[in-house]
Amino acid sequence: MPPQSTASNTSIAAQLQNQLSNRHLPPKSTWLNDFLAGQKPTIPIPSLEATATYRLLASDITKSLQPPSATSVFPDDILNAQLKERPLAGPITVQVLDVEDVGRSRWSQIEALEAAERGETTKGREIVRVVPGEDGISDPTGVTQGASISSSGPHKVLMQDANGRKGYGFEMSSVKEISTGMSIGMKMVLRGAVVARGVVLLTPGCVTMLGGKIESLQKAWKEGRKAALKAAIDSTGETK
Repeated sequence: MPPQSTASNTSIAAQLQNQLSNRHLPPKSTWLNDFLAGQKPTIPIPSLEATATYRLLASDITKSLQPPSATSVFPDDILNAQLKERPLAGPITVQVLDVEDVGRSRWSQIEALEAAERGETTKGREIVRVVPGEDGISDPTGVTQGASISSSGPHKVLMQDANGRKGYGFEMSSVKEISTGMSIGMKMVLRGAVVARGVVLLTPGCVTMLGGKIESLQKAWKEGRKAALKAAIDSTGETK
């Protein structure tokens, strides 16, 4: 089959750009061109869209996404605690860099992690032995939630927009997908949120989960989670 014409390639790129933007994943032209260069010319548009979506959700959005407007990213002073309250219109696509359950003491989280490392979990008052994959414990760090590592929240989330700017979110009411078992690098869309004293107030009505994970960030977060909790304890003087 003869290669597609330049006009055809341009048309496909324009269609994908539009469809991915509608999913709140507007790709940079360089990312999209590189993606299309690795695809067979016979692949239908819906399949290309599905593959591109999957890869964007697994990507670092600071390298792959092009914010369409100034309201599609955090304001420069997102962390300004002097501003009592302001709206964040959005939609803003962000990726999760860290999540912490502030409803539990850091010591109790460390103890739960160490129990999981020993292969122990609790059911009621009973301590039982588990193997990876049982009761939601998928690895020795216990990042995947299980019976002993509940994550009831509220949660504090470190987020990053496509320009690389970081901001903190705080769960004002429970958002189902937010927990210490969520994937690091997961993509979320913020729309109609409120920023109070430099913190984005997260509610089910202003958060839409897109999914995804950045493997390298996930691995580093899991491996360093206990050390990060201990460092936070040292800095605050928290006691058991």
